[in-house]
Amino acid sequence: MHETGRIFAVDLFCGAGGLTYGLEAAGISVKLGVDIDPNCAHPIEANSGAKFLQADVASLDHIEVGKALSGGGFTLLAGCAPCQPFSTYSRAAKQKHGEKAGNGRNEDWRLVEHFGNLIQKVQPDLVTMENVPPLAQQDIFKVFLDKLEGYWIDWKVIECHSIGLPQTRKRLVLVASKLGPITIPEFDLPRKTVRSVIGDLPALIAGEQDPNDMLHKASRLSGINLERIRYSLPGGTWRDWPEHLRASCHTKESGATYPSVYGRMAWDSPAPTITTQCFGYGNGRFGHPKQDRAISLREAAMLQGFPRNYSFIPAGESVSFSKVGRLIGNAVPVTLGAVIGDFLKQHVLVYEHASRRLLTE
Repeated sequence: MHETGRIFAVDLFCGAGGLTYGLEAAGISVKLGVDIDPNCAHPIEANSGAKFLQADVASLDHIEVGKALSGGGFTLLAGCAPCQPFSTYSRAAKQKHGEKAGNGRNEDWRLVEHFGNLIQKVQPDLVTMENVPPLAQQDIFKVFLDKLEGYWIDWKVIECHSIGLPQTRKRLVLVASKLGPITIPEFDLPRKTVRSVIGDLPALIAGEQDPNDMLHKASRLSGINLERIRYSLPGGTWRDWPEHLRASCHTKESGATYPSVYGRMAWDSPAPTITTQCFGYGNGRFGHPKQDRAISLREAAMLQGFPRNYSFIPAGESVSFSKVGRLIGNAVPVTLGAVIGDFLKQHVLVYEHASRRLLTE
């Protein structure tokens, strides 16, 4: 018998725990977070009720997953297979080296297939997968869907700003259920801006770290980049700079197509998509709207929906921009996890209500 409304979950490719934390906020009990990266152990176990398992999903024992999901609740297998193979950067890199960026069968996307294999073996009541929109055009997506035989399925691309995340981030979300038909609704939740999320954090200068929050740390700026950011307007481009500050790449035809590089965010708009390199002023529109610096790691995390006190590294450990930036940029936004969790909870309640009604008729 299932415990009324209770959902037990395993989060594959859990990363820093954005999906886990969001699902738990919706009332779903995440029992296990699985990732090959040992750096994910602390954020998962310090911020959620889940245990962390360092493992490669490709060789993960489905019996271990099944044990984690036992206990009388409905079962959910969730995850976001690493999406770098389908990113714009990755496709461009392949083309540069003469490789095909299309649908060829290679190791890049094998983790999506391994996820599907685990679903077939574990047979959870519910499945959710989050990934980049270009996945839908890949052959592997059809392979994945074929592995969901016996499930009702729906998927759509969600603009994250429409669910209350202060980011212009689009994500493909898939849900599947053995309980009954399932349809992802249209979302139009209150919009958030950069100001509404990070506007009250203490001011920093480039290279400074808040003594009360080690993650509120801004990267250093070279002399020329400090001069550049002082000429940068919120929401503007490098075209706002004097000629002598423009980089040589900006004078090339290819450089003209990247206007947001070295840009500032705008206070009253959403942030751009937060990436693993979001702490660097030259890596995108990651300049602070007002202060002459790139956004801090804490600001990046909050723009991903993480609460202000979320712990990414153990107390006393020095803050590495590359390590923490990777954890933050690769995370499923917490807000998206919470919305998916709320939706799945409602789906289970509708199913239970319908089942009780049939029993009493």
